[in-house]
Amino acid sequence: MNTAKVLDTVSCFFTAVVPKILNIIKNFFVNNFEIKTTKKSKITGASVAAVLLLVVVFFNAQFTKLETGAKWWLFAFALIAPFIIGLFIAFTTKIKNALFDKIWHFVFFMLIPIVTMTMTECLNNIFIYNMTYLGFFANYMVILLFQFLIFAICGSFKVSILTVNAICYGFALAHCYVVNFRGTPFIPMDFFAITTAANVANTYNYTPTHTIIIGTLIFIFIVVLGIKMKTPAYNLITKIVSRTFMGTFFACLMCLFYFTSIFADAGVKPDFWNQSRGYRNYGFVFSFFCNTKYLYMSEPNGYDANSVGDYVSSTVEKEETNIIKPTGNEPNIICIMNESLSDLSFLGEFTTNEDYMPFMRSLTENTVKGNLYVPVIGAGTSNTEFEFLTGHSTAFLPSGSNAYMLYVKNPLASLVSTLEGQGYSSWAFHPYYSTGWNRVSVYENLGFNSYAFLENLIDVSILNDYTKNGSDAEYLQSLIDTYYPDRNNMLLRQYVSDSYNYDVIIDNYENRDKSKPYFAFNVTMQNHGGYSKGASNFEEKIQITSTNTYYNKANRYLSLVKASDDAFKNLIEYFSNVDEPTVICMFGDHQPSIETDFIASLLGVSNINSLSIEQEQARHVTPFFIWANFDIEEKQIDKLSANYLSSYVLDIAGVKLTEYNKYLLKLSETLPVIDTVGYIDTNNNYYKWSDKSEYTEILSEYEKIQYNNIFDSEHKDNEIFFLEGYVMPETLEDGTEETEQ
Repeated sequence: MNTAKVLDTVSCFFTAVVPKILNIIKNFFVNNFEIKTTKKSKITGASVAAVLLLVVVFFNAQFTKLETGAKWWLFAFALIAPFIIGLFIAFTTKIKNALFDKIWHFVFFMLIPIVTMTMTECLNNIFIYNMTYLGFFANYMVILLFQFLIFAICGSFKVSILTVNAICYGFALAHCYVVNFRGTPFIPMDFFAITTAANVANTYNYTPTHTIIIGTLIFIFIVVLGIKMKTPAYNLITKIVSRTFMGTFFACLMCLFYFTSIFADAGVKPDFWNQSRGYRNYGFVFSFFCNTKYLYMSEPNGYDANSVGDYVSSTVEKEETNIIKPTGNEPNIICIMNESLSDLSFLGEFTTNEDYMPFMRSLTENTVKGNLYVPVIGAGTSNTEFEFLTGHSTAFLPSGSNAYMLYVKNPLASLVSTLEGQGYSSWAFHPYYSTGWNRVSVYENLGFNSYAFLENLIDVSILNDYTKNGSDAEYLQSLIDTYYPDRNNMLLRQYVSDSYNYDVIIDNYENRDKSKPYFAFNVTMQNHGGYSKGASNFEEKIQITSTNTYYNKANRYLSLVKASDDAFKNLIEYFSNVDEPTVICMFGDHQPSIETDFIASLLGVSNINSLSIEQEQARHVTPFFIWANFDIEEKQIDKLSANYLSSYVLDIAGVKLTEYNKYLLKLSETLPVIDTVGYIDTNNNYYKWSDKSEYTEILSEYEKIQYNNIFDSEHKDNEIFFLEGYVMPETLEDGTEETEQ
């Protein structure tokens, strides 16, 4: 009987209740919603869907080659998305009830940032549910705040959504490519390097990845929704109040963020120690936005220009005055920063078919060599260059900033001024475009007598022809063969080879002003990133043999290192036969951006975004060599950061040191490594910048000394940074120089 009653109840429910519920739902939608369409919108929707579907099918390999169980779900989504977009284009839903229409549009306005986040984080290669709760909320708020700003200005939901999402998509897409190319996130400072980036843009592969395809589909979906979005007819009071509230709310939060430490004290700030980890944990929009706060260089806490000299004198025992006294025995000094030169075996053991740097490893006689800790990975060459030439650390500059683009705006004491103060001539040479990293202006402010770039090696008309025809390596080689048939060693891929680069140095040396000791600073180009493509003018000799996985980029990179090794051997052999005493320093600017799986395998981790501080520091190590053609004490230095290296070169060369050089050498005895990751003491203790330690005070003093040289030109303590009697040339508006007599 009970069973019969249950069956009767169920039967009654489905025959009487369910139809009524369905009827209510039907009436609700009929009474409140109206679906409209036109022949034109249907054709448009079908056409867009077809085009998008063809694109997805054309790039299907970007999904099928993935090594993840979710690849088929991702591919299925990419195949379905064009039909969904097409439907939303073809059909428009109108809400009949005015009150409900107003509520719905406001709710949609508040919810759309979640869809925006899904798009940006797809391009960031993470799912939004993998973010921290703080990251999710922070990204939502940043996007919403900028929607508030646009709405306060124009009063349109449509314009707000379309504007903010277009900007977010553009930045997130740039971030996606930057991460793929160099392995580090896209940060606000990269805008200042846009010319440099354009110069090497042709060397990379722009085939859209699965994340770019999906992210773009989501963006198109948002655009379709935004175009159909209408701002309800609110009354005048509501419009004024809403726009005023949103504008005021935006302004108040921006003031609190940029001009107070409230948010920073609460932990709302970038992950300075590991930007890649920060972008992963806290999302692209939030991390990128937070970095904008730190573009401005503020005065260090407790800074007093009058105390700078005391910091130095308390560290360095005062010796004889550093007055300029040329002895006539000053050696020639050649310093070479070799693009992307590194020894990847420092990260972990692997084998190759032959040694990729046999000569460099064999250098022992009259050689000081070791491991150099540099401030960047995969890109940011000029920050290592800045540290070497000035003795300053970019760790004390805003995170992600670039010193050349922002801070070398006036004449600055450096290795150049120290050597020129002893009668040296000075020449800088970089075999690539002069527009890169603002080097022309920087070299003038550092005091170089002369400099040369790619435009001095190859006629500009040839370079223009090359860029107009797709910047193809093979085409550039054909142009060189035609116009410069005697330069058969000039290029490797599309970059000037180290071999030819050193030929230029030797030629400059042989034609130097022989009345002065010679100083040359060179930044090579051969090993620059863009390892996806080979070239007929480059024989790839090195293959990794310790793994079954074929790492195309790593093999090509190591083959380039072997070419660098061969070229450096020839340079050393030349100067071994030179009678004049000569010191040559060569070092790498950063490790390359190659397959992250290979890097992870060397470090013994599954994900390079989760490294210990020791592993993170290891990724900042390149080799350095200081060789002389006369007797010097041989030495192996296990740890040294780039800010100290030029002072070591001066000391080994036996020339005059400024008080600042002496200070740095003394500081290196306590903290041999100070870089953007943290610092390492002589007892091999590793510290992050967030750590409080016994070294906090001396690091603070170092920061203040550096600030005095770079930023406080009015109160600069010249006795620290210059040799007595030397006057820094003043750069005039027309780029020429004058020196006070």
